[in-house]
Amino acid sequence: MGTMPEGSSTAGRGGPRTLAEALRTRADEELAALLRARPDLLTPVPGDLTQLATRAGTRASVVRALERLDRFTLQTAEALAVAPDPAPYETLRGLLTGDEGDPAVEAALPHAVDVLRGQAIIWGGEDRLRLVRTARELLAPSPTRPSPTGLGPTVAEATAGMSPTRLQEILAAAGLPTTHDPVSAVAALVSLFTDRTRMAALLDTAPPEALTVLDRLVWGPPYGEVTASPTPPVRWLRDRGLLLPASPRTVVLPREAALHLRGGRAHRTVEPLPPEVRPAATTSITQGRPQVVDSTAAGQAFTALSTVEDLLKDWHEGGPAVLRSGGLSVRDLKRTAAALDTNEQMAGFWLELTYAAGLLASDGAADERYAPTPAYDDWLTLPAAERWAQLAAAWLTATRTAGLIGGQDSKGRALSALGPELDRSAATEVRRRVLDLLATLPAGTAPDPESVLARLRWERPLRGSGTADENAARNAAAVGPTDLRSRIAAWTLREAEVLGITGRGALSAHGRALLGHDTAPAAGTDGTGAARHARAEELAAEATAALAPLLPEPLDHVLLQADLTAVAPGPLQRPLAETLSVLADVESKGGATVYRFTPGSVRRALDAGRSASDLHTFLATHSRTPVPQPLSYLIDDVARRHGHLRIGAASAYVRCDDDALLGEILADKRSQGLRLRRLAPTVLAAQADPATLLDGLRTMGYAPAAESAEGDVLITRAHARRTPPRTPPAPVPDGPPLPDATLLGAAVKAIRAGDLAATVERKPAPEPAKNGELPRTTSAETLATVQAAAMTGAAVWIGYVNADGAASQRVIAPVRVEGGFVTAYDHTADEVRTYPLHRITGVAELADDSA
Repeated sequence: MGTMPEGSSTAGRGGPRTLAEALRTRADEELAALLRARPDLLTPVPGDLTQLATRAGTRASVVRALERLDRFTLQTAEALAVAPDPAPYETLRGLLTGDEGDPAVEAALPHAVDVLRGQAIIWGGEDRLRLVRTARELLAPSPTRPSPTGLGPTVAEATAGMSPTRLQEILAAAGLPTTHDPVSAVAALVSLFTDRTRMAALLDTAPPEALTVLDRLVWGPPYGEVTASPTPPVRWLRDRGLLLPASPRTVVLPREAALHLRGGRAHRTVEPLPPEVRPAATTSITQGRPQVVDSTAAGQAFTALSTVEDLLKDWHEGGPAVLRSGGLSVRDLKRTAAALDTNEQMAGFWLELTYAAGLLASDGAADERYAPTPAYDDWLTLPAAERWAQLAAAWLTATRTAGLIGGQDSKGRALSALGPELDRSAATEVRRRVLDLLATLPAGTAPDPESVLARLRWERPLRGSGTADENAARNAAAVGPTDLRSRIAAWTLREAEVLGITGRGALSAHGRALLGHDTAPAAGTDGTGAARHARAEELAAEATAALAPLLPEPLDHVLLQADLTAVAPGPLQRPLAETLSVLADVESKGGATVYRFTPGSVRRALDAGRSASDLHTFLATHSRTPVPQPLSYLIDDVARRHGHLRIGAASAYVRCDDDALLGEILADKRSQGLRLRRLAPTVLAAQADPATLLDGLRTMGYAPAAESAEGDVLITRAHARRTPPRTPPAPVPDGPPLPDATLLGAAVKAIRAGDLAATVERKPAPEPAKNGELPRTTSAETLATVQAAAMTGAAVWIGYVNADGAASQRVIAPVRVEGGFVTAYDHTADEVRTYPLHRITGVAELADDSA
């Protein structure tokens, strides 16, 4: 594909003839912008501009590019798809504005054209705009794929295969002179349909019923069924070519006629401007009072931390089993929801959040179960604001979509929490975009959710149509958004509220800090890898600083009451909370947490190695009220009986210095299931295992203690099960990663160098190419040419075959020739390389001696 730069004879003959020629006229900055907008074109880096143009026209790449267009830019491409190819800018403008014009459309159209041209979806000058062929095939109407414009085929397409006699009959009925060939007949009919005056005169003679038929077809679909004996109005339209046959029983309204009836417009409604994100009707509550939003969001953030802690504390000693297909069973999800006092959908959200943050994972054992990870212990040691920032950052970048839990996949199987089928690559982009839209509103202002969804649909009208599982889910739902992007957006608004990023629907100050809307981007944050990670850490630190003053300070005391309860009037310091959770059971939560002391809870603390005096000292130190006498009696009573009985492994035995107590146990009918017998005055043997024996005696009201093989009391510390070290699940990328400036610069330079090698003008080789093969020179000619080039500093063109047998063309500037190798600066690779002479198939001097 021969190409020339702008200003050459090619440009003088009417502009570029191909997309490759159009790309060749672009500046390096424009090529970099194209690769940034369509990063899939970079994998791998094209060898030259012809390869880049070819890749930009592939179906997969074009579909991806179209999916990222906003509604008006897409409507511009759709209008160009139904215009003549090529079409001048005025024709495109007329299709979008109609005969009456539209100032808003005319103002927005140049930008839309620039976007399409910049992304190589269209090319050519203002007088010859062309859609990439694949884009035209995707957007132009066809019988199997209707166009969003609602237009049908052109007269030429609809009359293809029609007999010449029938064409002449149509011309006669329309009042046109007959012609001598079908081509001129079609041209005459097109001329009639595109002439506003003559077309209006023709329609003035139509029966009113015929105009009613046209009204039903004008905005699409343009096809209609007819009987073998059509009605007079349909026959009138068919005789004059206003309806043309598409099949034996189907007629179609030709595109040119439809455009006249529409007043020249390709779309019924053109949307040049994005819908505004409107404030919610209830926003007056917080309008002008962002501190109310921040306080509410901070309360939600604190509740989120408590919920995550409660969830993982409940699974400290091992959570539910992992399903064979992965994920959590429905029964275990219901149990988790009951434990968290929430519904199953929200329980699934908390599970997915902890999993995305790396705090929860499967243990990988033979009997695989879920459990907290070692990272959870590190997370617990952080201040509350930092713990929240970690959760919020994990949610913001996760592609796992908790809202899909309970739906079905493409095979009709239920999607389970923590299962393998919940990743949706669009989730991160939609989630971030929703929050960015909230940030455009004044502080303290909540958005109208419907306006947010409308804006998202305008920005990406082709994205998120969903797969079988989404289709099944929305078929089951009678209300709510249907496309995947809108559903993710609705879930985002709800999840951001419960996570504390928003309060009363409005974005909080710490939410804005997390998004980076309160600070300017740091230098170099447009890159990838380390720079983006550093920027994310910086934003998390800013969010932490914004949230920390709003969270309540942890307390170092509780209020003991005479009814064997303790009231924590706020969050407790970590050591106090952990000890109290062992010594007492949580009875209720809310603004204050109520703990209840029971014999079982006190025994649990004694089993963990605490003595009665330790517990008395602990309570006296951390209570703002005197320790009630009933609580002191409870501790002393349980401690007096604790460990009086000792249980070890024989299978199991019970020993006690008080033989009367052992006799009491033997006489108790409740011990029959343990099958006890006396071995010695102070020892009973049991056929049950030690754990069963412990539980059995505790059920009978005793306080036995387990002991080791050496006779020492075993101290049982709860909450010890952890998975091996686990990394959080990696988000599923939504296509290739965005290239940074360094990669873009190197790619553009490589493409330019490869294009130079492919298109540079060179002197004829001694043996010209045959059948597309590389030109060849003898070894002596090759050696002499490169030696001469090394002495003069000139550049030469070579054909080269590497060790894998791949042939390529390169422009090199030889520096040294010795030992069967030529060392040269390779303009194609933009570096110095060494080539074996025997792999150079041919060499030719450049016509202008310049690289």
